[in-house]
Amino acid sequence: MTKITKVKTGAKLEELSSYSRIVAVDNWIYVSNTAGRDPQTREMPEDLTAQTEQVFANIERALGAVGASLQDVIATRVFIQDPKDTPAVMEIFGEKFRGVDPTTTVTNPPLAAAAYKVEIEVTAYKGAAQAEVTYVNLSV
Repeated sequence: MTKITKVKTGAKLEELSSYSRIVAVDNWIYVSNTAGRDPQTREMPEDLTAQTEQVFANIERALGAVGASLQDVIATRVFIQDPKDTPAVMEIFGEKFRGVDPTTTVTNPPLAAAAYKVEIEVTAYKGAAQAEVTYVNLSV
């Protein structure tokens, strides 16, 4: 039988909009678009680097709630408010996902408020970190 786990973080918007931070369907894990607000203090750093690091901390915390980690991520969507911030965000992204190499979409749409500099959404598969991986390089 299929098992579905829904994780809520207590964010006001999750309740208002009736959505979950994570929906895990068996080993598939879908993480909602995640911003850099600290869940304990409810503060969001103004600094781009600090905000991006907090986004990753929030995602890692959510994945941990269902027994997964960043190493299980197979696909990402990165939303960066200001195009000039893209290199800095993607440098941090590269540090977090070096060796994981998920598929990635990066875009620069307007986000919900100017304070949001970056949001990231991920899809993971629990156990992907231990899977046998084959790399195919089409550039050679």
